[in-house]
Amino acid sequence: MKRLVSIMMEEKRDIWLSVLFGVLAGLTSVALFGLSGFMISKSALQPPLYIITIMTALLKLFGAAKAGSRYAERYVSHRATFTILSNLRVSFYEKLEPLAPRIFGKYRSGDLLARIVGDVETLQNFFLRVFYPPLVLVIVFLSTIFFTLFYSVWIALVLFGGLVLTGFVIPGLLALRQRKIKQGVRERRSVFSTEVTELLYGFRDLKLHQKLDEKEEQLLHMADTYVQEQEKEGAQAAASQSLNAAAALGVAFVVLALGAYFVTIGELNGLFLAMLVMISLTIFDNSVPMAVFPAYLEDTRQASNRLFSVVDEEPPAPKIGTIERDDTFSIELKDVTFMYPGETRTALQNVSISIPAGSKTAIVGPSGSGKSTVMQLLLDMYTVNAGTILLDGNSIREIQAENIWSKTNVVLQANHFFYGTVRDNLQIARERLKDEEMKDVLRLVELPFTLDDPVLEKAENLSGGEKQRLAIARVLLKRAPVWLLDEPSSSLDVLTEQRIFDHLHEAAHKDTLVLVSHRLTGLEKMDQIVVMEHGHVVEAGTFNELMERKGYFYEMKQIEKSLLS
Repeated sequence: MKRLVSIMMEEKRDIWLSVLFGVLAGLTSVALFGLSGFMISKSALQPPLYIITIMTALLKLFGAAKAGSRYAERYVSHRATFTILSNLRVSFYEKLEPLAPRIFGKYRSGDLLARIVGDVETLQNFFLRVFYPPLVLVIVFLSTIFFTLFYSVWIALVLFGGLVLTGFVIPGLLALRQRKIKQGVRERRSVFSTEVTELLYGFRDLKLHQKLDEKEEQLLHMADTYVQEQEKEGAQAAASQSLNAAAALGVAFVVLALGAYFVTIGELNGLFLAMLVMISLTIFDNSVPMAVFPAYLEDTRQASNRLFSVVDEEPPAPKIGTIERDDTFSIELKDVTFMYPGETRTALQNVSISIPAGSKTAIVGPSGSGKSTVMQLLLDMYTVNAGTILLDGNSIREIQAENIWSKTNVVLQANHFFYGTVRDNLQIARERLKDEEMKDVLRLVELPFTLDDPVLEKAENLSGGEKQRLAIARVLLKRAPVWLLDEPSSSLDVLTEQRIFDHLHEAAHKDTLVLVSHRLTGLEKMDQIVVMEHGHVVEAGTFNELMERKGYFYEMKQIEKSLLS
């Protein structure tokens, strides 16, 4: 809540204008109805015409002031709300961005989406329903109570008791009940959002395994439970408003009865009775927002807790170092140990690899050996637990991640493609790309596409091999001095793979190239081959050296030959 208030106070000008216009709207409303009551009583005594004329003019003035100030309050408060929401989204993103991609291992995507979208939208009610209505209520009430002191101390005390009852006691008691209900609604929404996202991601597999009906039934049950929680929430809000309205009417009735009594005993001029009753009926209009105050307060508290808990993790210290050279550079891992957050199994253990500038290195090994983990560490996606990674002789802990990415051509196992055209997906490689350059690269990777061919969401209209070749086309267009390729050809046939590797070697002949692969074919051109198993480097050397050694790599090669023969 403190973070939310600090973000909100960036718009302090609109905040205080909202409070000012809200107070003016409340006071002019009270003045309008109070004067109406006084005018009714006064008219019964047949005063001079100019008195009626003056009071009528004042009524019109108060009416116009009430409408104008209410409009100004709505305009300024909503403008402030939208600006605060914008500031909140920007502030949240600025805190979230340095935590990626580690944050995705901590939260499921549906839950994260529910927080980023749903909880942020919930916080739009903080300023409108939680922050400034109590300020307006207290100022208007205290001003009105001070005014009624000139006519009756007891009636002023009754109004003060009504303020405490409708503004604090009833909302406070209801807030205790509201907390549990709100928590249930948020939990149900989070679970429902997560499961719906899971259904959308896994729709095809559920359909193929004939489990779609079962999943749909599960989601319908969750939806019904969510709706029931919302119904409880709505019933609670309606009960709160009804109870507050009943209390307000009860106070107005007490004012009427007490005022009538004081008139009969001569302690109050009967001319002012109607005015005081009208004031008591009107002033409690300002307490109406307090009826829903507990619901919105609990909404805000839980939404802000859920939202900011995502970015509670301390972001890494900002890096200022860069790789100064524009050509290729060396890479070195020294005794690197790494464990993924939340896991107990070590992904890498005392891994040391030296990759000279301009060399070609293959990292091979069975699935789960740690090959792709090395690639992610080189891209500064995670921070090592122990050891050092040096890029051009500088520790990766000191180099800006953006600087690393700008100097690397990267193909990952899973590459994202944007909804649009082939041109759209190639243009992210480099600024000011010409159509002829992109067409040449498409021919190079043997993709029979035009630049205007569509690419659907997640490239659903492309095969696995086409996706990989499109990803390779992007890195060929980027022309960075270091190549990091993680299983770039796993979906290609052997002949196409060989031709594309020839193009890659030609494009990267002066560059540093690191290839992660589970295939052992075509590695004869590599300057060194690093063999990994269970997070350890088990052997390293050239292709001929490893074959002569007849160790782990030799055995893997023999198995591969037997499978292909």
